[in-house]
Amino acid sequence: METEGEQLCEAARNGDVAKAKALVESGADVSFFDSDGLTPLMHAAKLGHTDLVKALLEAGAPWNALSPSNQSAGDFAMDSGHQEAYEALLNAGIQAELILGTIARKTKKNGDFEGDYLEDRVTFSEDKLMDSDSKAVMMAWEKPLMEAHAKAVCSGGGNVLNVGFGMGLVDTAIQQYGPTTHTIIEAHQEVYARMLRTGWDKKDNVKIIFGRWQDVLSQLESYDGIFFDTYGEYYEDLREFHQHLPKLLKPGGIYSFFNGLCGGNI
Repeated sequence: METEGEQLCEAARNGDVAKAKALVESGADVSFFDSDGLTPLMHAAKLGHTDLVKALLEAGAPWNALSPSNQSAGDFAMDSGHQEAYEALLNAGIQAELILGTIARKTKKNGDFEGDYLEDRVTFSEDKLMDSDSKAVMMAWEKPLMEAHAKAVCSGGGNVLNVGFGMGLVDTAIQQYGPTTHTIIEAHQEVYARMLRTGWDKKDNVKIIFGRWQDVLSQLESYDGIFFDTYGEYYEDLREFHQHLPKLLKPGGIYSFFNGLCGGNI
């Protein structure tokens, strides 16, 4: 006999809003994963049942749950060409993130926020920089991407700012364009120490600022090109940096950034 969760998945596939609502009211779990690793919301989205998608979202179905292949309900809707269902999921995600973002900002203001990365030990090798959990901070395969970013932010010449040194891939590329000044912000003690050992502080046009970008804003000027690629930060940090761009970036300047915040799907 089918469980209520399985029945809810079937109702989702059939687009049966009335049955789905009845099952939810009787206690069916909207977060249920079937044997294929799919939720009722994923089934409804995949088949374009927009009304059912909305009903499940209103019942608390997680819009950002992932299948075994790292696909969300939004991915299923988009891949199947169901624009209306996709937009319903997108709007739900935006609403949730706005609310969570507000909560996060209030929490941060109250001092209940601290990243661990800056206190972690890091390990350097020829082709990667790893944190204490063996997660990649930066890897050599990123080099072509960093070169493209460098080309963009240096396209107007002048003064260039990079936030986050890492392995130095983008800064090495920036140096090839001979900017008037090249300012680098780096917050990790070990990365900063390695910069000094490898002579970055001896380069004529390079200025190194040690510290979190949030703490050194008063030391910054305005720049013709800015690149941002930090590690151990989140959407709220990126959002906050973007709020400072009008003061940091000269009119007509170029800004680019790189992060792994959305590595699996949109």
